[in-house]
Amino acid sequence: MKKLWSEFYEFIAKGNVVALAIGIMMGGAFNAIVNSLINDVIMPIVGLLFSGSSFNDWFIALDGQSYPTLAAAQEDAAPVITIGNFIGSILNFLLIAIILFFMMKAMTKAMNARKKTEEAPAAPVEPTEEVKLLTEIRNLLADK
Repeated sequence: MKKLWSEFYEFIAKGNVVALAIGIMMGGAFNAIVNSLINDVIMPIVGLLFSGSSFNDWFIALDGQSYPTLAAAQEDAAPVITIGNFIGSILNFLLIAIILFFMMKAMTKAMNARKKTEEAPAAPVEPTEEVKLLTEIRNLLADK
């Protein structure tokens, strides 16, 4: 048990908790932007193309009756499957996945470029004339 607490303390002391909290906050903010893009920009266009109404109003009533709108079905307490919301969530996920993919790809490319410049070996220093002459002499003596 003591080992568990010491590992937990190390985890907190290294700043992982702060980095994780910042990541969660940034993810929440990013999620709000993507939700707005999906709900306010993409879904109205898709809805207009397919049915002329809001895409979020697409639903399937499970009680066998026909309702003019989702609000009317919910007002009658009818069980409904909100297929438009489901498809919107799928598009939301795919859009976030695509954006994160390209962000990670750009970050990896930048990190690799930075690593290459840091790891570039310095050109070997040309030996001086004295060292060249001494090397020649050594080689001649070794041949004898």
